[in-house]
Amino acid sequence: MLRNLSLILVASTAVGACTLAPKYERPALPVAQTWSTPTPEPATSVTAADLDWRQVLVDPRLQGVVDLALKQNRDLRVAVLNIEKARAQYGVQRSALFPGVNAVGSETRSRTPAVVSQTGKAFDTEVYTASVGFTAYELDLFGRVRSLNASALQSYLATEETSRSVRVSLIAETANAWLTLAADQDRLALAKDTLATREESLRLTQQRFDGGAGSALDLRNAQTLAETARSDVATYTAQVAQDRNALVLLAGADVPANLLPSGGIQTANILADLPAGLPSDVLTRRPDVLAAEHQLRGANANIGAARAAFFPRISLTGSTGTTSTDLDGLFKSGTGTWSFTPQISLPIFAGGANVANLSSAKTSRDIAVATYEKTVQTAFREVSDALSVRNTITDQVSAQERLVVAAADSQRLSQQRRDAGLDSALTLLDAQRSLYAAQQGLITARLARASNLVTLYKALGGGAPAT
Repeated sequence: MLRNLSLILVASTAVGACTLAPKYERPALPVAQTWSTPTPEPATSVTAADLDWRQVLVDPRLQGVVDLALKQNRDLRVAVLNIEKARAQYGVQRSALFPGVNAVGSETRSRTPAVVSQTGKAFDTEVYTASVGFTAYELDLFGRVRSLNASALQSYLATEETSRSVRVSLIAETANAWLTLAADQDRLALAKDTLATREESLRLTQQRFDGGAGSALDLRNAQTLAETARSDVATYTAQVAQDRNALVLLAGADVPANLLPSGGIQTANILADLPAGLPSDVLTRRPDVLAAEHQLRGANANIGAARAAFFPRISLTGSTGTTSTDLDGLFKSGTGTWSFTPQISLPIFAGGANVANLSSAKTSRDIAVATYEKTVQTAFREVSDALSVRNTITDQVSAQERLVVAAADSQRLSQQRRDAGLDSALTLLDAQRSLYAAQQGLITARLARASNLVTLYKALGGGAPAT
């Protein structure tokens, strides 16, 4: 019987080679075949997704901070643990494909009173049993269990892609936080330099006023500029501290001083030539798009499980073992026992539950299709926006640099004319304001250029190569 039972188990695991789930077909990408940018992107077989983040974030200090974040950040740690949880859940569901074999040993003691005994005497009974068997193993003739297993697998894969998406976002957020700190350090240094210059100008204006050569209006204007710079110093001092706190939070630990920005935003080295590739190649490789597609595949598999509910379910229960009234004789000849109980359950009336479940599964699949398409469209927009900015940001930075040169020259000439008595102090003050604003604008433009490269790398799905 043990041999027959083993053959039954082996045969049962081979049953159910197909499912009732619809054949999966990836939806057509609901976007154009080229990026929505003012100028066409050159075709290339290599995209930013093929580049490791160290090839893009070239600055060694920035690399050190990102590497620290990838090791210490708690959000990424949670995402990785979610993968382990999803893998375990998939393992639980997959176990339903195979019969669970259990070994059971038991002892039963009972006493029969004399009033019900056939011999008229009370007696005690002891029975020892040892058996091996399986209980209610479902023969997956219509693929219900296989469909549920496929759905669990897709859920696990979606969780894995979500973790990759978190990794990509963490790299981009850490890089942008580091760049923001560098820019705010530049703004703070500019404000301090400006404050020193304006305090000197205020001192000279105060001397002229005290000597009767200057007006009260000139003095008040000089005080206004000095106090404005002083306020900016206080503001940027606090902002730099906040930027460092944000960087520490992303890194998950204190950031060593040698990894903090130095030299300004202009010295931050980030790869500028990021190949975009074709939308059909890029979008289908982004982690968020892949996660949405795995959810769609899982919803498609659930339709198979809902369809299988309309068909009979066959389950098997069987065991083989030995029984004896004496523990010493439990495994002696003549004590063998076996049982085999097949059971079939045929749905006749369920109050419409099976129909409703199938309708719900199909609707969930349609929702997953819409979610997938929206994810693709969102990704397409993010890439197109980043490419559009990249195509113009260099011109913006160049124009801002020329503006700073012109404003600096204008201030120099205004200072000369003011010293020669040809212009009023108001003209010089306006030139100083223009230069300060132009210098701040240049810092902002350089930060926008660096951040755009990081954003584009993230939008193209870089930073987390498939494992």
